[in-house]
Amino acid sequence: MVEIKEIPRVTEFRRIGAHSHIRGLGLTPEGKPKKVADGLVGQLEAREAAGIVVQMIREGKMAGRGVLLVGPPGTGKTAIAVAIARELGEDTPFVAMSASEIYSTEMKKTEVLMQALRKALGVRIREKRKVYEGVVKELKIRRVRHPFNPYAWIPKEARLTLATRDDELTLTVSEDITVQLLQLGVRRGDVIWIDAETGKVYKTGKAKGFEKARYYDIEATRYVEIPKGPVKKDKEIVHTLTLHDLDVYFAAQRVAITALFGFEMEREISPEIRKAVDEQVRKWVSEGRGEIVPGVLFIDDAHMLDIEAFSFLSRAMESELAPIIILATNRGLTRIRGTDIESPHGIPLDLLDRLLIIPTRPYTADEIREIIKIRAAEEDVELTDEALELLTKIGSETSLRYAVQLMEPARIIARRKGREEVRAEDIEEAKKLFVDVKQSIQHVKRYEEMFLK
Repeated sequence: MVEIKEIPRVTEFRRIGAHSHIRGLGLTPEGKPKKVADGLVGQLEAREAAGIVVQMIREGKMAGRGVLLVGPPGTGKTAIAVAIARELGEDTPFVAMSASEIYSTEMKKTEVLMQALRKALGVRIREKRKVYEGVVKELKIRRVRHPFNPYAWIPKEARLTLATRDDELTLTVSEDITVQLLQLGVRRGDVIWIDAETGKVYKTGKAKGFEKARYYDIEATRYVEIPKGPVKKDKEIVHTLTLHDLDVYFAAQRVAITALFGFEMEREISPEIRKAVDEQVRKWVSEGRGEIVPGVLFIDDAHMLDIEAFSFLSRAMESELAPIIILATNRGLTRIRGTDIESPHGIPLDLLDRLLIIPTRPYTADEIREIIKIRAAEEDVELTDEALELLTKIGSETSLRYAVQLMEPARIIARRKGREEVRAEDIEEAKKLFVDVKQSIQHVKRYEEMFLK
């Protein structure tokens, strides 16, 4: 019996998303937008309108309707869509896609859209399960030699003691549970629970004030209270699955049966499977074991959709099980793809009648300055006042996206010079290396004869 040793953690790079700083719409309790709040800046009318949409969703008044965000590039259309999802709750499914993604050679357009729709619909399931829950008082791992490598040792089983304020129980667990304990980095003082039916291990956090736990002055750990009652208990588990998750699960069950007869798994999910999933979901809802969580399906560049896709979305909006569909476009009057008809935003008029249209406008210089400050804080870029003003000017004269994109190259340039702070000279140097769209066009015109036709 060997006591578990410290497992070294692997440091991973954290990718900063373009909208990772957004936490909501930044509204007052009365639904009025604050100038700067929840990671959003400006677009006051659009955010107020989005707040009304959120209220309609909560009251169940969005059936048969969708939302269309219209505005020039870089005016926060995607940010507002993300903020709507954040306002609806942490477990609200949010699916973002570009309209061009539906043109796949592997699946039909309608199948791509159907999968996206069902990924944006969640089912919050509540069920009581037998679990073992407590703070880890002792943990010992038994290892054996690898069957194919005599120089390597692998975990075979574990013996752990779980304790609550009122009870204590020692368990011997199998190899798969032991592997989960190692993967989660479970140590003495951690509060965990193990599903008695599936063997799935969940780590809740570190117990407050547990005498055998090791504490650090600074650590990224969530502290929780020591559980009460018996170690073995009935626990209500709440987890959210999407309809697409259930579709895949049901399809896999059918494949397990049909594989015996030599059939291969289909890339597309059949209507029969989806019908069976919908019936199961309705059963959970009627029994009080589950509830529907309408999510957000955001389709950018909606003008790239064709007439068949628009017809499919129109029908989907009327469905009993439908997410909130938010479209976005930066086009004015343009041709509907797949036809010779011109229409506002390249969208058929019958679908436009179903959409609540929210316009966005270009940002002012003051708003661009605030957005750059937020992005700099999110990406850990230290800007001098002069650098901030130069980026604001660049954002006003070219585009906000170009100004934000210059920050990271400028930070690397500054670091090469032995500085952490980014100065205006670093921005200028980055600007010479990475041109904006207008400069790119000028470059093409200058060497037009040398470019391939």
